[in-house]
Amino acid sequence: GSSRERPLSYKVLARTYRPAQFADLVGQEVVGRTLANAVKRSQVHHAYLFCGPRGVGKTSAARILAKALNCEEGPTPTPCNQCSACAEISAGHSMDVQEIDGASHNGVDHVRELQETARIRPARRCRVFIIDEVHMLTNQAFNALLKLLEEPPERVHFIFATTEPHKVIETIRSRCQRHDFRRIPSRQIVEALTRICETEKIAAQADALRVVAGAADGGMRDALSLLEQALAYVEEELSAELAAECLGVVDRSQVLELLSQIR
Repeated sequence: GSSRERPLSYKVLARTYRPAQFADLVGQEVVGRTLANAVKRSQVHHAYLFCGPRGVGKTSAARILAKALNCEEGPTPTPCNQCSACAEISAGHSMDVQEIDGASHNGVDHVRELQETARIRPARRCRVFIIDEVHMLTNQAFNALLKLLEEPPERVHFIFATTEPHKVIETIRSRCQRHDFRRIPSRQIVEALTRICETEKIAAQADALRVVAGAADGGMRDALSLLEQALAYVEEELSAELAAECLGVVDRSQVLELLSQIR
């Protein structure tokens, strides 16, 4: 078989290169530093609201915070990612860290279940609930959640992630510390992709990575998925032309060429 064949155990790039430390959050330096300092100073809030477009690091940041709080060497702003607590959280098997999809667990019964779990003593240092797309909760569910936030059990932290913060009711928003995750500048996405290509020994031209970053529209996760898609399309090196062709985008150099002809 050719060297391009992937082994069956192949792990997609977006999962392999998921940020493991606050410093790894591409384009979110302010949020990363603020959260790391909160852990360092033992000033971690009981409820956070992470807002921003998809694929920019909200859930990754939530997991890093959960690891920072529960790491066997912690609480520490730099979780070791080696101990059993960190490993369980990374793999999604931790008893103390629950990731809930707000879109499918949006009813009042789901929140009541969460209320019950929140009262159980954590196995490690603290319990963390990560609710993704929290704006999808029903009004009844929001009201039940509000009761939890008004009298949060000890050693329990809530991290809500949303792409639409305006849909989260004001009484919930006012009880959370809000962090806005921004779209990642293309330049930073290109730098991150360049490092990954070097590590993985992927043959891709710099212009090709710029095409991928442009198509990703500020999302690191999308950039990695698109890079993977483009790599599957080519036999040898990934060029800007092939990347644009595969991803259905227009190569900027062709647009500039066209504009120069118009004059």
